[in-house]
Amino acid sequence: MVTSSWTAASAQAASPRRRGAVLERAILEAALDQLSTVGWNGLTMEGVAAGAQTGKAAVYRRWPSKEDLVADALQAGLPPFEDVPDMGSVRDDLLELCRRAREAMFSRPGFALRSVIHECDASQARRFQEIIFGGAVEPTIRLLGEVVDRGIRRGEVRPDAANSYVFDVIPAMMMYRSKVCASEWSERDIEEMIDRLMVPLLRPTSE
Repeated sequence: MVTSSWTAASAQAASPRRRGAVLERAILEAALDQLSTVGWNGLTMEGVAAGAQTGKAAVYRRWPSKEDLVADALQAGLPPFEDVPDMGSVRDDLLELCRRAREAMFSRPGFALRSVIHECDASQARRFQEIIFGGAVEPTIRLLGEVVDRGIRRGEVRPDAANSYVFDVIPAMMMYRSKVCASEWSERDIEEMIDRLMVPLLRPTSE
């Protein structure tokens, strides 16, 4: 009996019980891991609990559904999109922006986000539309707008190129090639998209 009590106490000391924000962070991290490895369809509350080394009840107390948990995990995990540094030309600015977008796409939160986009049905996707748009699409379009405006001031870009159709081209191409063609967006792929598509699209008509 004494040995049993000592063993239980030792195990508890070796694995201290986490609470509050520490436990919530572990659960959200486990949810991102599940999304990026087994995807939306494979994610289970039980699997998340196991990954966070906690009980299923601890997960359900905080998030009553899989959708609630994934929404918070995506919001917590999506990387911030900072300003694109001025590289001296619109071509180099776009290259730098695309490199950062590629890094985000193939990060763990990026894989998690794509699993939600690709696997959710229409009703589920609507639940995450605001998170996806606000956390990934809108910041990318904003930075593209800054790059194009900078190019206009330099005289490299025609003024009427600052429109929503132009801003949609890079996100649409990267998502399409990633989803449909399984492209991992090598450095050559990015350079060819910029040189063959974006630079001619943006160039002033007088050139």
